[in-house]
Amino acid sequence: QVQLVESGGGLVQPGGSLRLSCAASGIIFSIVTMRWYRQAPGKERELVASITSGGVRNYVDSVKGRFTISRDNAKNTVFLQMDSLKPEDTAVYYCYTFRPGSDYWGQGTQVTVSS
Repeated sequence: QVQLVESGGGLVQPGGSLRLSCAASGIIFSIVTMRWYRQAPGKERELVASITSGGVRNYVDSVKGRFTISRDNAKNTVFLQMDSLKPEDTAVYYCYTFRPGSDYWGQGTQVTVSS
């Protein structure tokens, strides 16, 4: 079965950086689009960044210029490099992918930006 396992979250001060990782298994990683979502307390889950199998990247406006999504197909892993973090980036971050008829989510990793 498909499994997505995130890591790399934690507590960081404003202006700091974190790098999230998501290791995938049970799927042909190189051909799927990978996404990072986040959900802050009391808010809806939002799409943060995506990367296609061909390497095309998209970002929500609020993270453009600060976050970078990348993938390593040899390691079946997608990354989210987060720089210049702000308190409003505090959320649980989820890795996501899909196949026709099925959605797959990781368990989430907490990112807290606070002084």
